[in-house]
Amino acid sequence: MHKVLIAILMAFVLAGCINSNNQVKRIPVAKAGNVMLYYDEIPDQVKEGGTPADSAATLRNYINKWAKRELMFQRAETNLPPDLRNDIEKQLDETRINLVVYEYQRMMMLQKMDTTISREELENYYSKNGNSFMLTSNIVKALFIKLPVETPNLNKIRTLARSKNPKDLQELEASCFQFAEKFDDFNEEWITMDRLSLELKEDISNQENYLKRTSFYETGDSSSVYLVSISDYRLRGTLAPFEYVMEDIKRIIWNNRRIEFIQALENGIYNDALKENGFKIY
Repeated sequence: MHKVLIAILMAFVLAGCINSNNQVKRIPVAKAGNVMLYYDEIPDQVKEGGTPADSAATLRNYINKWAKRELMFQRAETNLPPDLRNDIEKQLDETRINLVVYEYQRMMMLQKMDTTISREELENYYSKNGNSFMLTSNIVKALFIKLPVETPNLNKIRTLARSKNPKDLQELEASCFQFAEKFDDFNEEWITMDRLSLELKEDISNQENYLKRTSFYETGDSSSVYLVSISDYRLRGTLAPFEYVMEDIKRIIWNNRRIEFIQALENGIYNDALKENGFKIY
């Protein structure tokens, strides 16, 4: 352990050394087979330990793991049959090509692809592709309130929760801020009825009938009262509201643009090569 620690300290001293060509000398740390591990190849988080003893132990553990992996690789590379090694090389070449192409496409998209999507474009897509946005779940806009059973003026809170008057809703929010264990206002966003059921901690077997006949619902247990005020709903099998699928439409439009951009990029490079005799078929 102390030898490793000494090696770490020596590494920092030697790191400043330069050769006759004014280049920093690489500091060897270990050798496995015919491969050398240099100090600059070790991740910073490995070199930056707590106490010197911790640093030495972490470094030694890293070196041992590196050696085992490297020796295993060398043994495998030596003993694999040639046809299998050739197949691996082909896969590596293909992976390298795909990675380089992907990074170039991503760079060009960041530089040149228009990412602005207007609301008008979203609405046009929604109106033209309505059949693609049918609901698979019942959704609601609602208030959900969980109160302790001993909450004062509980009847008034029930009345406020049923009201559609903005002033009453402000008063309700103030009361819930003071007394409620949970207060979720989903009147500005759509949520699934399944999510609301989870809040109620009970299964609503026939959600469609429940929504058709219920705008206010109360249940409870020995410690809490649960209030639900439903302001709007849509049933599964019907067209989803625009706001509910707007983010999905954004992703669809963006992905379509991405595909079109990449195709145009590929075609442009291909056509340039044809013009410049950079591509021939023999």
